[in-house]
Amino acid sequence: MTTRNRLAEMYEDLIFLEPAIFDEAILGVADRFGMPSVVAYDRSRVIDIYARDMTREEAEEFFEFNTIGAWLGDATPVFIDMRPAE
Repeated sequence: MTTRNRLAEMYEDLIFLEPAIFDEAILGVADRFGMPSVVAYDRSRVIDIYARDMTREEAEEFFEFNTIGAWLGDATPVFIDMRPAE
């Protein structure tokens, strides 16, 4: 069973990035008070996946405008920066 399928069985109304190749970047589910649970993705891994088909700079720009900038309602996924703080 894939991560996507397992999470979809555990939580209602999750929104996943498409295509399913982005499942490689799923960290888990984030819970927020008074709001629905959402899928949490590793920001850098999502950009790495985009960078398979474009330059790193293009991938970062595409992510900023088309992924993190997309509002899909209260169940919009979140993106976590896993880089260590300096």
